[in-house]
Amino acid sequence: QVQLVESGGGLVQAGGSLRLSCAASGRAFSNYAMGWFRQAPGKEREFVAAINWSGGITNYADSVKGRFTISRDNAKNTGYLQMNSLKPEDTAVYYCTAGPNYDLGPTGPWPTWGQGTQVTVSS
Repeated sequence: QVQLVESGGGLVQAGGSLRLSCAASGRAFSNYAMGWFRQAPGKEREFVAAINWSGGITNYADSVKGRFTISRDNAKNTGYLQMNSLKPEDTAVYYCTAGPNYDLGPTGPWPTWGQGTQVTVSS
């Protein structure tokens, strides 16, 4: 019922920054928690960050804490992931997801997904 489209991925050198966007359409985006996962080649999908419906509560994986910032602008129906101090190990397809506000961790649940955007960090 909510459709998600990621954008903002690309190629960047180590130490650089990117901002990913997740544009939502459908209904009641402001009622959903929003999250980001990523999947690197040869690895399982990994939880990155999540934010509750109002933006007042956030959660981050230890691997990105202090470097990435999740945010949302409900008036624009858009979520964001600001990624700073990027490392080659951040290379992955990044997926935006939305779900109820039961939990902001990996098990959400997260029933709605975008198609992903590629982030490649070179050394």
